[in-house]
Order: sequence, then C-alpha cells, then structure tokens
Amino acid sequence: MPETAEQYTKRIVANAQGQDPIKVQSSTNKKLARLVDGVSIARLRKRPAPQKWSVAEILAHLADVEIVVGWRMRSILGKPGTPVEAFDQDAWVTALHYEKRDPRKSIELHRVVREANLALLKSLSAEQWKHYGQHAERGQETIEHIVRMIAGHDINHIRQIENILTSKK
Repeated sequence: MPETAEQYTKRIVANAQGQDPIKVQSSTNKKLARLVDGVSIARLRKRPAPQKWSVAEILAHLADVEIVVGWRMRSILGKPGTPVEAFDQDAWVTALHYEKRDPRKSIELHRVVREANLALLKSLSAEQWKHYGQHAERGQETIEHIVRMIAGHDINHIRQIENILTSKK
C-alpha cells in the first residue's frame, strides 16, 4: 500500500531531524560525487530490482527535483499562496529517459542548480521564509518547510544509493 502524502512528509522530514537543512543541502553534491567515484556506468545503470530505480535514475531524479524545487520556491516568492503542482516521479523516470542519462552529468546539473537555489535562500528575508505555496497533494508548504523537505529527500536518496552500491548484486 503506497504511503499517504502526510506519511511521506513525516518520513522525509524525519530524515534530517536535528540537522541544519542548509548544511545538509550544501554537502549533498559532494557526497553524491564521492559515492559514484570509480563506479562503472554499467553498475550505476543497473537496477537493484525490476521496480527499483538504479543509481543513475536516482541521480537524474535528484537533478530534476532540484530544478522543480527552484521553480516552486521562485513561484512562491513571486506570488505567495500560489498553487504548487505535483508531479509523478515514476512517470518522469520513464518519459524523461532517466536510464539513458549520464550519471555524472546528472550530478553536475544538480550541483549547478543547487548552488543557485542555495544562493537564493541565503538572500531571503526572515519574512520570505514564511511565504508559502499550496501544494496540490500536500497542502500549504512554506519555503522553510520545503528546505527541510529537500534536506530529508537528499538524505533519503543518499542512503538509497549507498544501499545499492554496497549490495552484492
């Protein structure tokens, strides 16, 4: 049974509980690069199970999520209260051909967009951190909450990549 939006939010936010979400996000890209250093493209593209994403697919997902989150935050800052569209991550894996993407280029794309998003966050006033959008599935989400979610999302996928790369398969 798939988890609800509320269960997902609780699980993801819990991943970064007690940690500075900006520090988590600032260190993610280097961790990703270290994890895949020296690993063959074939290994990075191998799915651990038929319905589970490969490391390469996870990296492409992280790059695309960073673009989406950047857009969401900019939309919210430009028009507080704005609707925030959800997306089907599994549909994107297939439709956007994540299996064909170069994993190292995904890491580079993630790095560049993440740096831009972090620079934006560092420029915000205290009031702007409270601006919110209305997420289609999860309801009201402030910039502050989105930043915590992304930190937890990073940790979730770093653990996933570590598990895949340390498995015997």
